[in-house]
Amino acid sequence: MSAVSTAPDAPAASGRRPPARRDAEATKAAILRAARHLLARQAHADITLKAVAERAGVSAPLVVKYFGNKDALFAHVMSFEEDADALLDAPPAELGRHMVRHVLVSQRERGADPVLRIVFAPLHGEHGDVLRANFRAQVTGKLAARLTGPDAGVRAELAVAALLGLGVMFGIARGAALRAMPVEDVVDRYGPTVQAHLDGRVPELPPGPAGE
Repeated sequence: MSAVSTAPDAPAASGRRPPARRDAEATKAAILRAARHLLARQAHADITLKAVAERAGVSAPLVVKYFGNKDALFAHVMSFEEDADALLDAPPAELGRHMVRHVLVSQRERGADPVLRIVFAPLHGEHGDVLRANFRAQVTGKLAARLTGPDAGVRAELAVAALLGLGVMFGIARGAALRAMPVEDVVDRYGPTVQAHLDGRVPELPPGPAGE
């Protein structure tokens, strides 16, 4: 985009182009959410573009317009790259709390966990292998690369394992007590556990009742 010419900005000034772009992005997001929902509940081979479209509230041709075909759509769904960028977007000392907060807010506000779909890899045969490979490269591998000191790979995997446990309890088991807690209360309790794994420390348990 030129920093001098104003021609590219003229349509935006009319108020027409930005809403169209926003509508397109909202439609793509709805399609991806629908595909993720189905991928967590059915084998890849059993999912049709029609089912994705119905779940997203759009037409099947619109899914094809935005993503081309089923394989291209699920290549997006099986990638963790964008989700991992947001999940890891915090300084190392604050990363545990940020990761916990991001998982909870994503589930509550968007109905989608950034990493939980890895637990459904066994449903998808060869596509499950793709999901696992992407997860290792784009989530645990990327996290390990950010950590300094020994055993970075183990620390990254333990931290993500703790995060997946939280996602399972909140989003799949739907723990009533957990879901009733304010997000920041969960962050205060669980963030230090994730951070301890990131730092390579043994997580400290809260003190028990007197006399224990």
